[in-house]
Amino acid sequence: MQSGRQEWVVTPEDANATVAAFLRSRLGLAWREAKRLVETGKVKLDGVTVTDPGRRLSAVREVVLQADAARPRPAEPAPGISIVYADRHVVVIDKPVGISTVPFEAGETGTAIDLTRKALRQGHRASPPPVLHVVHRIDRATSGLVAFALSKLAERGLALQLRLHSVERSYLCVAHGQVRAGRIESDLVRDRGDGLRGSTRRPGQGRTAVTHVEVVEGLPAATLCRVRLETGKTHQIRIHLAESGHPVVGEAVYIRDYTARGGAPIASPRLLLHAATLGFEHPVTGDTVRLTSPLPEDFEAVLERLRGAGSPPT
Repeated sequence: MQSGRQEWVVTPEDANATVAAFLRSRLGLAWREAKRLVETGKVKLDGVTVTDPGRRLSAVREVVLQADAARPRPAEPAPGISIVYADRHVVVIDKPVGISTVPFEAGETGTAIDLTRKALRQGHRASPPPVLHVVHRIDRATSGLVAFALSKLAERGLALQLRLHSVERSYLCVAHGQVRAGRIESDLVRDRGDGLRGSTRRPGQGRTAVTHVEVVEGLPAATLCRVRLETGKTHQIRIHLAESGHPVVGEAVYIRDYTARGGAPIASPRLLLHAATLGFEHPVTGDTVRLTSPLPEDFEAVLERLRGAGSPPT
């Protein structure tokens, strides 16, 4: 792909295309490359930077690609994290929505691992910066509990528990429509053929993912669910609920099939997905550690609105 600035005028034939599909057709890119250009802030639609590869070009006149543009940073500092558990081997934080667990690309700062390292150093300025080992992650759009290991022994122990599916990880989420309790299992692939992660039926092509869904509360237009992960694949909950016809409220990626079937997305300023419970056996002491995180205020505000709604908000 050429570097520098490239511009295109959107034709009527392109109006229903996504920005990622548009770049792919113009530049001959793989889906992953086209999506990455958008997600890292290299593309402007009518002069406004967009980071959603699924954004449609309807009512857009001009697409500009600036290959050397810097990744956009929040205008305000990212909200801080809260440490809910810490000892010499393990630290667990409550991550707010809107920050990455770890850097997405070289040079990204203000991530949860950065903020955790900074918080642990407070009061211990004479000590060297703590070394944090990544154990698991949650999406930038998801809030809630994340664990880091502070020693190699803890890292190995927690990694083993994750492989054995013995770590308790449950999420609270609000999904469109009337969800039924059950177990969802599929083989997930990075690209189902249209640039999105999703499930495949081709033998040996994906990685097995298992999600357990429990109904907590039925709402007029949606369902508050408790979702337990048996496996922990990227975007697993979001994909499984979307493929079952019930995308998470606030979903901006796995909403395409729902809207194509005529579904009306419920308005929300954030993804209503929260990592509420994290439980594990301490990898050094053997003690049982079980932590919970209350729903954030912005999540609660939308939930309360939906409790009083007689029909889906638009």
